Order: sequence, then C-alpha cells, then structure tokens
Amino acid sequence: MQENQGTIFHDIPELEWVETKEEGKARPIKSYVLRGAYLRTYQTEAIRRYYTTYGIPFKPGLLDWKQVFGNDKPVVIEIGFGMGTATARIAKERNQYNYLGLEVFLSGFAKLLHAVGEGKLDNVRLMRFDAVEVLTNMVEDASVAGFHIFFPDPWPKKRQQKRRLIQAPFARLLASKLKAGGYIYCVTDWEEYAQQMLDVLSHTEGLSNPYSGFCPPVGWRDTTKFEQKGLAKQHLINEVWFEKR
Repeated sequence: MQENQGTIFHDIPELEWVETKEEGKARPIKSYVLRGAYLRTYQTEAIRRYYTTYGIPFKPGLLDWKQVFGNDKPVVIEIGFGMGTATARIAKERNQYNYLGLEVFLSGFAKLLHAVGEGKLDNVRLMRFDAVEVLTNMVEDASVAGFHIFFPDPWPKKRQQKRRLIQAPFARLLASKLKAGGYIYCVTDWEEYAQQMLDVLSHTEGLSNPYSGFCPPVGWRDTTKFEQKGLAKQHLINEVWFEKR
C-alpha cells in the first residue's frame, strides 16, 4: 500500500522543505531536482515512529556532536545516501564512528530511517535537507572525521554539468569542515566526472591525495544499486580519496 508524501508533511511539517527560501534572493544552482513520490506504508510508519529519535531538523546553529550522539566517537557525514543500503551496513560494521546521513529524496530517507530504527543503529542520525546549507549553518569547522559521497548524479550533458555536486566551492566547504587527518571519499561510475573530482580536489587547499590518482577499492564500502546499474553497463568504478593535511 502506498501513501502520498503530503500526508507525512502534514504530520511533520519540517520535512516538507529541503532548502531555505529568501525573498528577493536568486535560488542557487542545485545538484538535485526534487520529484514527487509515494511512500509505502512501512516508510510512513517508520517516519512517524523513528523520526524524533534518529532525525534532525534543519535549524541554523552549530550541532554539538556529543549531544547529538551521546558519545565522543568521530563523525562521518554521508551526502546523498540514496536508499541507504550502504549506509546501514557501514554504520553497523564500522561502529567506531558516528554517521550523519543527508538526503533530500523522501523515499530513500524513509527507507534508511526504517532500517536504522529497526536495527537500533544508535550511531546514525538523518537529515532531509540541502547539504550545502547544513554544512554552512550547522557543522562546525574542523569537526568532521570524513565525508562519503557515493555515486552523486553525474549530470552527463554538458549544459547540466554546472549542477554537479563536486565543484570547487563545495570542495572548499568540505575541506573547511574536516579535522586534520580527516578524509573525503567519493565513488562514481562516470569516468569524466571521476576525472573532474580528482582535478577539483587536487586543487583544493589543505587536501592531499595519498595515491597517485584514483584509490584502490575500499573493502568496507557496500555495493549500491547505482553501482550495480553502472556495472551492468560495463562502466568502470572509480574511487577518489583525499585527506586533510
């Protein structure tokens, strides 16, 4: 059984908007386009049951990680977790870290929220809001142990490429939030975008690449649905790893 997402917005209004709106200010270019969706019954039930425990609303003001998670474990932020399958597995198997997942698409947000709640993954928190605004307004500089960005939309057409997430201003923002020794880990099956990631991050002050180019596959990352689609098309999977000096 499916339910229109408007029902959950009525119950939890803060989930309806994924960006702030300022009168008279031009909307910046976004790396995503929101589409309407229907939620399955278990997804709406998951939001109603687990959002207050594992969800974080957008609110300008720096997050206190110890208050958010109840401990001092290092924090990794995943940007655009999709359906969240990889996120749930990584959080369970690498539980020496806390994880903040950011995703604007409600269906994936609800699916991972269900997995986190049912699995009692207390080292995971989720937000449905634009990553740029969250990082700018809610994350303290030099407070993050790592960023995961797995299979961001490649926006393959030339006229679309300005929408790609990995651009110089965003890379500088990520670098400013990393602790010394922290990392940025990106994966894509789009060769030209992978090269752009390498170029952008290589020219971001404070970051260094411990490899000569792409990094070898990281064993603890789960295979995502997007990766499976890419492999089915015989796309090469490229992994990019940079660290904060």
